[in-house]
Amino acid sequence: MDDIATDILRRTIRKIPVKKLQDTLKSWEHISTSQLETLDFSQPKWVFLENLRSLCEENDLNVKHVTELEMIYHIRNPNQGTWHACQLLEAEDEALSVELTQFREQFKAHLMEVMRHVSVKIKKHEDQAIWIRIAWGDNFNKPNQLKPTYVVHYLQTPYVFVSKLSSKHKPYLYQALVLSTRHSSIKDAHLSGSSLIALRDLLMRQYQQVFPTNQSRPLQERNALPSHPNIGKEHAELAEKRLQMACEAFGDGTVPKLETAVYRLETKYKGNGNDTLIDRDEPFKGVVQFTSTNLLESLRHCVASGMADAPVTPLLSSITQKGRNYFVITEKGPGAASQMTGRKI
Repeated sequence: MDDIATDILRRTIRKIPVKKLQDTLKSWEHISTSQLETLDFSQPKWVFLENLRSLCEENDLNVKHVTELEMIYHIRNPNQGTWHACQLLEAEDEALSVELTQFREQFKAHLMEVMRHVSVKIKKHEDQAIWIRIAWGDNFNKPNQLKPTYVVHYLQTPYVFVSKLSSKHKPYLYQALVLSTRHSSIKDAHLSGSSLIALRDLLMRQYQQVFPTNQSRPLQERNALPSHPNIGKEHAELAEKRLQMACEAFGDGTVPKLETAVYRLETKYKGNGNDTLIDRDEPFKGVVQFTSTNLLESLRHCVASGMADAPVTPLLSSITQKGRNYFVITEKGPGAASQMTGRKI
């Protein structure tokens, strides 16, 4: 193996937990069962790596084979790095009939038409996701296998998720996606995060939603008896109403795990006591960012517990309703209320 293949192998093996190494290498299928039996998985990883590299050289493995192992790792660990969601627009009549073989051939062909040196690997996962690994080069340099872009697309849906894509290569990827999926264009969905599963669930509505209803939920039993039946009943009804509103806005049960929501302000200053800001002609600009290990769960709890006002402001409920976590708040016009857009920075 050359130095690049060795480096990719080393990086990948170091990321895989020891208890999952054997199973991962079995799935790779480039090391035989008898060869696997010669490996001691209890060894320090640097020793294990040397023994594994010797087997790879014995089997004449190269970069092509080692990048397959890297893909297996990423597919099994999708919540790595930062993912950005995109949305395909204006599907053509043939869009719903595009199959994997057709997509693979056309996607590779479109990329290779505009770039002489590019390496593309495509693999279908069990959940029907199409995983794409792209190592970019140009007309003069070979693909950089150490800094690949990862793309995940679910066929027959308009959603694409991208990780580690430079602005230089974005036009090439977007064009290849549009042409191979039979759409007219593609746009940023203004949704990003480290959890690919959360972004997918949010955009595809794969979580338990609650819809508005005139009927309240059954009141939960309380351990402590209320001091007065009417007061206790009123408090319980208010609590159930807040919970209903919280679940309508952010979902019920387990919700997609987002970490941030960003609001970029470009509005006139409307506060009191600061004549300097009030008299400014240009918009007041600022950024507000909400951060949590599970933002939707946190917001739902704040509303349900009464820490935040109900009904939920559209500034927050738009995260699930529009499937975004990046917003720009601007003025509609002189004297008008502000509006939210998904314009990119």
